Amino acid sequence: MKLLTIGTLSLGVVLIATPVFAHHGGSAYDSSRPTTLTGTVTDFQFIQPHPLISLDVKDDKGEIVKWSVEMTSPNHLVRFGWNGHKLKPGDEITVVGSPAKNGLKVLNLRKISYATGQVIPLAPPTEPNNNNY
Repeated sequence: MKLLTIGTLSLGVVLIATPVFAHHGGSAYDSSRPTTLTGTVTDFQFIQPHPLISLDVKDDKGEIVKWSVEMTSPNHLVRFGWNGHKLKPGDEITVVGSPAKNGLKVLNLRKISYATGQVIPLAPPTEPNNNNY
C-alpha cells in the first residue's frame, strides 16, 4: 500500500510539473519555415521570461499587420548589450525567426537588424569574423 501511495504521488507531481517544462520547448513554432519581417517597432518590453517586440509590418496589399516577436531570456540578452532601451517605438527593424504553427502573428526571434542593415547581436558570432548571429 505504501509503494502504491508513493507511486501515485510521484505520478501526480510529474503530471502537474509537465506544463512548466513544456514552456521552453520550441514545438509551438515552425522552424522549417524561417520568416523575415521588416517593420516599425510600436512597443518593446524587456520582461521575464521573454522580451517582446510589437512590430507593425505591411503585407502585400499595403495593410498593416501587427506581429509579436518573442526573444530569448533577458538574462542571456544583457550579455550582448540589450536593455529596456535598446529598441524604441518608431525604430525600423528586420527580424528573422520561426512563425507560430497555430497561425497567430507571433515570431520566435533568431536574427535582428536595424533598417540600415546593422545586425543587433543576440549571441556570440558563430564563426570568427562572421556577423551572422
